[in-house]
Amino acid sequence: MAVNAERVRAHVFISGKVQGVNFRTNLRDQARRGEVEGWVRNLPDRRVEAIFEGNRGAVQRLVSWCYSGPTAADVQHVDVEWEAPTNREGPFAIVW
Repeated sequence: MAVNAERVRAHVFISGKVQGVNFRTNLRDQARRGEVEGWVRNLPDRRVEAIFEGNRGAVQRLVSWCYSGPTAADVQHVDVEWEAPTNREGPFAIVW
């Protein structure tokens, strides 16, 4: 149980048909339900970038969700970079 409660940080890049399909809004809602902090944004190259920070289990569930995303999405690739937590993220938000 203690290992699952460990705080982690994931820097995630999602590619495919992930813009214009409510990916960010759905991701924000998923993150808030899981009490994961961080942010999500669209990139000019049509990918979505996100930072997830929180309980290991909740962050891993959110990363797993990114492989499918919302119904209208067609995720082609998910790149996850695990980083040291900064403890500086706030409530999960969509940023520009």
